[in-house]
Amino acid sequence: MLRYTNHFDSKLLDPDTLEKGFEAVRQEASSGEVGYYHLPLLSQPLVEELKTVHHDIDRRFNTIAIIGIGGSSLGIKAIERLLRPSTPNAKKLIYLENSDPISIMSEMKQIDKFRTLFIVISKSGGTVETLSIFKRLIVSFELPLENSDQIYVVSDEDSILAHFADDHHLRRFVIPSNVGGRFSVLSAVGMVPLTLAGFDTTAILKGAQLFLEQFWKREEDHMLQKAAYYVTHSDHYPMNVLFAYSDTFEEFGKWVVQIWGESLGKRNARGERVGLTPISLIGSVDQHSFLQLIIEGPLNKTVTFMHIEHSEEHLMIPNLSLKYLEKSDFVNGKSFNDLINAQCHSTMQSVLQSGVSVDEIAWKKIDEGSVGELILYYELLTSLSGALFGINTYDQPGVEIGKKILGTYFEA
Repeated sequence: MLRYTNHFDSKLLDPDTLEKGFEAVRQEASSGEVGYYHLPLLSQPLVEELKTVHHDIDRRFNTIAIIGIGGSSLGIKAIERLLRPSTPNAKKLIYLENSDPISIMSEMKQIDKFRTLFIVISKSGGTVETLSIFKRLIVSFELPLENSDQIYVVSDEDSILAHFADDHHLRRFVIPSNVGGRFSVLSAVGMVPLTLAGFDTTAILKGAQLFLEQFWKREEDHMLQKAAYYVTHSDHYPMNVLFAYSDTFEEFGKWVVQIWGESLGKRNARGERVGLTPISLIGSVDQHSFLQLIIEGPLNKTVTFMHIEHSEEHLMIPNLSLKYLEKSDFVNGKSFNDLINAQCHSTMQSVLQSGVSVDEIAWKKIDEGSVGELILYYELLTSLSGALFGINTYDQPGVEIGKKILGTYFEA
């Protein structure tokens, strides 16, 4: 479970705005047009099915290579990074994402052809980075394609990648057509690799479903307040900083940047450019870089502080006093978890005192249920904000322009 606290004055918000946001997402969910709301339940049979083949996968493979980019990889990486410390025996996950030849070569050197399961993920089925890397792997590792039980495909039902998989009799998993890529981590996109790697995806889905049920019961209205505050104040505060106090949140921050940026940076019905710029920071590291700008720079940002109240690692700061270095002795005998939480709280107070609007997300501890909860939290927050902006949260017309231009670079 997580604790959410809004440190801004929610009493100034128009109740009608809150109701507008709630009704909009309720309609999205009930109409079936937007499918991610149903994934915590819909993906449970898939997870149970995957468990039946887990023993064979466990025996044959020690590594899973994920070939995908954006929504096909970021959510998986976020969940793995959060849960890897408590699931150390999970299979190694290798991510082949970018068309950077340096990165591709580096990742390929880690692959043992005979001990690696390859999972190709693309919602559209035509992602150029993904297909190009897949071709490279086929050639470099001489991967057999026909009836291969070493290559899995995750894509839309009728995509060109799906047709390729069927033509070669490869095992294929479907992304529901009403689930966008950046909202898809709780679908086969994330559940297939994470389940086969050995993570407890059942608990992740249960955590997400529990939070969703609480939201529909109006037990999580702090989200409505947060979305309404962000959107109605976006002219003054067009940027939101996620200041997360643990290195394990680094990949999650990248996922937030995608779902926030690609969903909310749009033109509204009047043709006006709207959106909220997401910025992901890690504490306490970025106290020594970006914090100065937050406190004394332009008052154009809101800040979300996130921290872990109880860490599984009980690493202590030694009761050691060193000559000339006595300045830091005030933390001697304390745990590093105590230190990083104190840094989070003191920084949050300094930001509040500087006049910046702040909210807080506190983890009791990192576990599967809490991870599922936070995934749903940010997906819902994105949908609420998009509804209040009056935009289509689920398309990405700006991205499509660049894809069309790319194709012209290689025309004869």
